[in-house]
Amino acid sequence: MTDRPARPPKRPPELLVRAAVGLGLMALALAAIVLGGWIFWLVVAAMAMVMIAEWADLIGASARDKRGAMLALVVPLAVMSPATWGPGWFALGIVGATAVFVATVFKPRLLGLGMLYVGLPVLALLVIRDNRQFGLVYALWTLALVWMCDIGAYFAGKHIGGPKLAPAISPNKTWAGLIGGVALATLFGIFMHWQYGLAMRLTLATPVLALIAQGGDLFESWLKRRAGMKDSGTLFPGHGGVLDRLDGLVPVAPAAAFLIVIVPLLYTWRP
Repeated sequence: MTDRPARPPKRPPELLVRAAVGLGLMALALAAIVLGGWIFWLVVAAMAMVMIAEWADLIGASARDKRGAMLALVVPLAVMSPATWGPGWFALGIVGATAVFVATVFKPRLLGLGMLYVGLPVLALLVIRDNRQFGLVYALWTLALVWMCDIGAYFAGKHIGGPKLAPAISPNKTWAGLIGGVALATLFGIFMHWQYGLAMRLTLATPVLALIAQGGDLFESWLKRRAGMKDSGTLFPGHGGVLDRLDGLVPVAPAAAFLIVIVPLLYTWRP
């Protein structure tokens, strides 16, 4: 009697893995938002360090220059921490100065652009959460509108399909996905206004930010195609790297911070 060959263990369905990892990341983000302070800064700073490493890989930087860029990013992150100056105009200047330094010292020069690509959304998120009166609501709105956009785009694209949005950049994205993502994000913005008093200007801006989020997604897809890479990293099973998960948030966070911080100042400014 011969032994039967052992069957290879079944892998869990990809959608199940994606859903489990996605829910875990959302739970981590929500916990960090609610706790705020040092916890939020630590989570955001850790993500930023991985993001700059993935950016360096996407643009073909050497291991030496990659390490140099990561060390340089420590400076603005430290300036933004609760123990020092925190998020503000000084931190913005340090982000810009660090970008110039990295572009001058390290190669390729696009590493300097990476400092802005990572540093500005990090600063924006910290500024949004630092709002004394509505920081929790604003931070939740900023992150969750991107999540809603991703969820709406995924299900609309999968179940409706139709014409491709940008086949040369991202073959799987469709116009139906774009519309579904904007629609779900818009409904979420209306819910936040109704339930938590989200400012009307932010509610009305939600569909625009959803479009910006999908633009960020396409930009990162273009970077990966240019680099010949499927994902920016392998940190999250079923999702790729940190840039893969936060590509929509990268442009949305600075835009949201502008609406939250700068626009009210324009209302009261007098020449």
